[in-house]
Amino acid sequence: MSARDVILARVRAAVEGVPEVQIPRAYRGPAPASEGLVDLLAERVRHYKAAVHVVEEAGVAALVAASLAERGARRLVVPEGFPEPWLPSGGFERIGDEPRLSASDLDTVDGILTTCAVAVAETGTIVLDAGAGQGRRALTLLPDYHLCVVRRDQIVANVPDAVDRLDPARPLTWISGPSATSDIELNRVEGVHGPRTLEVVVVTSA
Repeated sequence: MSARDVILARVRAAVEGVPEVQIPRAYRGPAPASEGLVDLLAERVRHYKAAVHVVEEAGVAALVAASLAERGARRLVVPEGFPEPWLPSGGFERIGDEPRLSASDLDTVDGILTTCAVAVAETGTIVLDAGAGQGRRALTLLPDYHLCVVRRDQIVANVPDAVDRLDPARPLTWISGPSATSDIELNRVEGVHGPRTLEVVVVTSA
C-alpha cells in the first residue's frame, strides 16, 4: 500500500459509524442599502496609505491632470475603454496596450489609469475584472503608480455584495491599498507585488 492509501484507510476507519452532522451555512449575505458608502470607502482606502479624492464627474479630468503633475507622471498606460471625458487634454503621453506591452515596456512607464468593476466600502478594496478601462492584470501589477477612477454606483457595502456583482469566470484582481509586504521582523516594504502608490478618484455624480 502507498502512504496515501494508508492515510485514507485510517481516515475511513476513524469516521466509520459516525453520524452525519449538519454544518451551518449561515454566511453573511449582501448588506441592505445604506448611505455613507462613499465616506466609508474613502476612510478605509486612506487607512491603507492610499490617496483618495471625491469629485463630481465634471471635475475628474482636471483632478487627474493635477495628480499626474504632482507626481511628475508623464507616460501613462490607458487601457481601451477608459472614458475619454475623464482624461486630461494634454500634459502626458498616452500609451496603449496594442500591440501588447512587454514587462520591460511596463517597467518604463510612470503609471496606469484605470476604471474598476466594483469597490468594497467595508474593506476599502478595489476590484478589477479586465473589463473596459481596466486592461489585463499585468498592466496594474508592474507599473509603480496606479490611479483608479471609481463611480459611486460601483461602490457596495461588503464583500458578499461584491461577489454577487462579479463574474467568477473573469480574471479578478482585488486591490486593498498599495502593494505591501513584511518580512519576519515586520519591516514593511511597499511595491513588491504591485504598485507602490495607489490613488483613487471617486466620482459622486454624472
